[in-house]
Order: sequence, then structure tokens, then C-alpha cells
Amino acid sequence: MIIVQTPLRTSLFGGGTDFPAYFLEHGGCVLTSAIDKSIFVVIKRRFDDRLRVGYTRAELVDSVGELRHELIREAFRLTGIDHGVELNTMGDIPSEGSGLGSSSTVTVGALHALYTLRRQLVTAEELARQACHIEIDILGKPIGIQDQYIAAYGGLRFFEFRPGTGEVRTTRLELDATTQRRLNHNLLLFYTGVTRQADAILGEQQDNIGRRLAVLDQMKALAYSACVELQGGNVDALGEMLHESWLLKRQLASKISSSDLDELYDTARRAGALGGKIAGAGGGGFLMLYCPPERQEHLRRQLGHLRELPFNLGQDGSKVIFDYQR
Repeated sequence: MIIVQTPLRTSLFGGGTDFPAYFLEHGGCVLTSAIDKSIFVVIKRRFDDRLRVGYTRAELVDSVGELRHELIREAFRLTGIDHGVELNTMGDIPSEGSGLGSSSTVTVGALHALYTLRRQLVTAEELARQACHIEIDILGKPIGIQDQYIAAYGGLRFFEFRPGTGEVRTTRLELDATTQRRLNHNLLLFYTGVTRQADAILGEQQDNIGRRLAVLDQMKALAYSACVELQGGNVDALGEMLHESWLLKRQLASKISSSDLDELYDTARRAGALGGKIAGAGGGGFLMLYCPPERQEHLRRQLGHLRELPFNLGQDGSKVIFDYQR
């Protein structure tokens, strides 16, 4: 039996500039972090030749092509494992429509587990690149590439996506203890209770890229600036910058926000949050807020109908935490 733990993430700045349709021509960047909430993939050999996959439902099939879970199906195909395996996923949060990158986390975790079963070592770069290949090239999903990379690498990172070549450059931000503690304490996550299918929102966002170049350029500039401010210890600057970034992001697609989500966000701002965003593609899932400590209890009272997800920024990328094979 093998257990792989792969982190979820919270994207801070630059989301949208990680779409190949944008960065291959203009270059992109994101400031993003793994969090200490994960998806676990458990895998083992079976006595028979069938494949069993468990997630929110269970599948027992005779061949890879029969699997309905498309991410795991393609991970099986890519790694060349086609019989006699049982694979199960378990998460720390509701996986559907959370906005915390769960689909890419599952893909990276499944690849990692399958390669470990084969006794094949793979780097974080290889896991991220192959997860992107599955989601974007094979399945044709209208998504960016930051989720796969942060799930594989972990930590608080600044990713740059180079024009022309598509090369991904990664820098791990090593903050001093005080800055790290303040950032952890001042970022809050609340579950809106609204689930959504990200593909429709992201599809519109991708279609709009040519008409939103100025907005994406501003979002990219904010990501660079936020990285500089954070490394300089100016944590509170991120709050107002998150607000500015959210106002820009809402222009990328029509369903990134809604009247109900706008009201939640406005309530949070009136209660003391400096800024924030709907995580991931938008439209629902988790509301991330930046709020100074002295205002947090008032904020929690104002958002008392929402479930808070206590979290810290995570240090590790995808990793094997248990490996026993007879």
C-alpha cells in the first residue's frame, strides 16, 4: 500500500496570466502557495486483474478505458498501469468546486502514486508537466498551469511563464519568521456554500483573453509588485492589492462573481477585511480574505453564517507518506 499526500493551494496574484493562450505570447506570472490541506491518494495491488477507483463514487472495471473519472483514467494511461490496482482518493475539503485547485491536486497525486507503485522516481517538474498534459492537451480543459505546479512543488512560490518557449521558472519565497506568521494569521478562508463547475467560467475567460489583454497585464504587474512587497515584509500591502486584483479579475468573465458573492465580499470589507477574492475560477467555493488581527473577530461575527476553514500556508509539495509493498 502507498499513500501520497498532495497539497491544495490558495492563489494570491496573477491567476489568468497562467493560461497558455496568454503567456506564450505575453509572458505570465503568479504568486501562489500550497496550504496545509491536502488530497490523499491510496493505492495498492489487487489479487485479480480488475481496476477499482474510489472517490465520491466507486468504480470497478475491467479496463482503463471504462473508467469515468477522466483525470485518474488518463493518469493510468500515461503511467502504463492498466490492471490489478485499487486507487482511492480522500480530501480535507469538499473537492468539487472549492476553488483551491483540487482537480489538479488529484491529477498530480494520482500520477505520483502510480509512478511510486511502478518504483519510478519522478521530479516535481515532471509531475507538474504531465498533469498539465493530461488536463490541457488530452482532456482539453480551458485552464491555466499554476495549480499543477504548486501542487507538485509546494511552498510559497513565484512562478514565471516565459513567452515563446513556455518555460516555467519557479522561485520559492523564504520569508522571515515574523512575516510568515503575519501572513498565515491574516489570510482567512470561508466556505460560501456555493458550488460551481469551473470549466464554464474558465472557458469564457479563455475566450476573452484577446479582449482583456490590458486587464491581464495589470494583474501580472500586481503579482510582481506583491512579490516585492512580501519579501520586504510589508504584509498589509497585500490586502489592498488583493482588492485591486479582485476588481480586475471580475472583468475576465461574466460569472466570476454574482450579486450574492458581491454582497458577501462587500460585507467582509465593511467588517474590516482589506481585500480578498473568490478562490480559483470564481463563481463560488471559498472566499479568501486578508484581514488584520484586530478586526478578525468582528469579521467572523459578520460572516457567522459561513463555515471558516482554519489553515496555514503549506511547505511541502506532493510527497509519499507511506510506502509498504510486499
